[in-house]
Amino acid sequence: MTRSDCEAESPSEATRAVEAACSERGVRLTPMRRAAYEAMVAYAAPISAYELLERMQQSTGKRLAPPTVYRALDFLLEEGFVHRIESRNAFVVCDHPGDRHESMYFVCRECGASHEAHDPDVRASLDAHARGLGFTPQRKVVEVYGLCAQCQPSS
Repeated sequence: MTRSDCEAESPSEATRAVEAACSERGVRLTPMRRAAYEAMVAYAAPISAYELLERMQQSTGKRLAPPTVYRALDFLLEEGFVHRIESRNAFVVCDHPGDRHESMYFVCRECGASHEAHDPDVRASLDAHARGLGFTPQRKVVEVYGLCAQCQPSS
């Protein structure tokens, strides 16, 4: 599923999966966490914390402090509802918010569109390389940059 596939999904549909996961895990989706998540779903592309802050301030009509947004993002990251695009210092909604998993991202350097992908073979290869080095990974980040189909020059 691509981010564009999720654009058609309304925030309420996306939020229901997150609400269900929170209920199963015994964690709380506070109004601020919900607002942050729904703003990200509506944006449907990688977004920086400060862009998210601006969008949330516009939608709520309230002045919010950056730590408020960062706390919401920390929760959403910890629960696996969003992922961080490290090289862009941006966040994106997870395509599968109910399942904890590691993802790879293909990111367009022109338009910024991202595509979340899962490949157990890539994960196994990374784990094998780490074991061979006696290395214990704490987190794996795989981001591939290039041009998406829409941004490639026509032949």
